[in-house]
Amino acid sequence: MMEPNAINRKQKLFDRWAPNYDWVFTSVFYQAIHKRLLEYVNLPDKPNVLDIGCGTGRLLTRLATEFPNLQGTGLDFSAEMIRQARRRKPDSVRPRLIYVQGNAESLPFADEQFDAVFNTISFLHYPKPEQVFSEVSRVLSPGGRFYLADFAVRWQTSLLDLRVSPGGIRLYSPQAREQLGVQAGLGCAGHYDLLGPVLLSIFTKQTV
Repeated sequence: MMEPNAINRKQKLFDRWAPNYDWVFTSVFYQAIHKRLLEYVNLPDKPNVLDIGCGTGRLLTRLATEFPNLQGTGLDFSAEMIRQARRRKPDSVRPRLIYVQGNAESLPFADEQFDAVFNTISFLHYPKPEQVFSEVSRVLSPGGRFYLADFAVRWQTSLLDLRVSPGGIRLYSPQAREQLGVQAGLGCAGHYDLLGPVLLSIFTKQTV
């Protein structure tokens, strides 16, 4: 469990990073991941989606452009990331996207509110991964999908702890992701390579 002061340090780190988050390397890297991710996205006609750890909103903007009837909500624990996302929201998709500050371990949304949940390169920061999966399952509608794209380890070891930022980061194997899904009532539909060590895992919430 991450100590409160480590959480605060990590939040301040992302607040400082937010104004420059979309500089060249980050922009190119995330655009490549998002482009590959969209090849695997399957949404209903009028989807309501949530992006956890949304950063400056690049993925939601891309989804809203790709799916003209999409309604999207972005959540990030960094207030400055949310401010940047709101400021950079294109006029063409502005009415369909909202951004809120919040904690992935306690999502401020109703049960079964979303048709899909996305999480891209932020799961590695969460100190309580089981709680995040539980919350994702709660806010997903039956049959809804959870798209988890993050760095992964490819051996049987469940996770790799790296002390490279306040509170550290954790990289999970596909098997460890699947186990987290099982505990939350989410079945794994498959794993897909996106870019280098970035692995997409797609989970589906069981229908009653």
